[in-house]
Amino acid sequence: MRKPDMKQTEKQMEQQTSYQADEHRYENGMEYERCGRSGILLPKVSLGMWHNFGSVDPYERSREILRYAFDHGVTHFDLANNYGPAYGTAEETLGRVMDDDLHAYRDELFISTKAGYDMWPGPYGNWGSRKYLTASLDQSLKRMHLDYVDLFYSHRYDPDTPLEETLQALVDIVRAGKALYIGISRWPLEATLFAIDYLKQRDTPLLIYQGKLNMLDREPIDEGILKCCQEAGVGFIAFSPLAQGLLTDRYLNGIPEDSRMSKGQFLRQDMLTPKLLEQLRQWNEEAQQQGKSLAEMALGWILKQQGVTSVLVGASSTAQLSKNLRCLR
Repeated sequence: MRKPDMKQTEKQMEQQTSYQADEHRYENGMEYERCGRSGILLPKVSLGMWHNFGSVDPYERSREILRYAFDHGVTHFDLANNYGPAYGTAEETLGRVMDDDLHAYRDELFISTKAGYDMWPGPYGNWGSRKYLTASLDQSLKRMHLDYVDLFYSHRYDPDTPLEETLQALVDIVRAGKALYIGISRWPLEATLFAIDYLKQRDTPLLIYQGKLNMLDREPIDEGILKCCQEAGVGFIAFSPLAQGLLTDRYLNGIPEDSRMSKGQFLRQDMLTPKLLEQLRQWNEEAQQQGKSLAEMALGWILKQQGVTSVLVGASSTAQLSKNLRCLR
């Protein structure tokens, strides 16, 4: 009996699992918004890879979510050097998916990463120095198997490093071809105004500001960040739009045993006060009257804010991502 050709079998298996993007991916309901006064259009719902894409998560599940996202017009994937867990592994996951599925579609994707929080030991693995930002991006590109990122962020304001050093490092990163655009995240208003002016004078304008914005946390509106960005022609993308699950129906009837709040890592149980629970239930009732879920209403509320370009959603399954995309209805 003739033995099977192992190379041929492996090739057949590869062909069976090879990914072909949905040919109707730009007709599946996604909408796109111009980012400030740039040439870039971002999907109104972008995929954030903060959690659920690290080494502790099943690769095939992460791969399925990324495929589903792209098949539904989500072209923007947002990462950072320390996303995981463990640090760096969300970028490694994206690198694997790029090799396995998305390499042929690289020019259709808008991929961002960041540096600013702790990444490796010692004085050069944190904050906003030229050395840290440059080294971090070089590492990120290797992990993601990319020649460049579309967008590179300063992940947080560094009060001790001169702003000129941080911003000039970002300018030089763009000039070196390692990133196409620059962004900043969670910078205070005064520093943001300085950054906008500094970068404009060097012909590398600030593309976008990433800030925490949701129905419970309106700091970018209250502090004038959103208005500042809008007036300067800078885009704005919101993270934590569902307040890590509070703005869903997950906690309306108590704290589930498998919930993020029950583990207490990012959401403390004492945050769910009687007053907050009452407000959440009221909003949920309003959402139901509109024929929506609380999450859909919360995401829609952000997208209605003047100056908002896109909202970052996380996902632990394709079903969860599908529910979040309904906010565009």
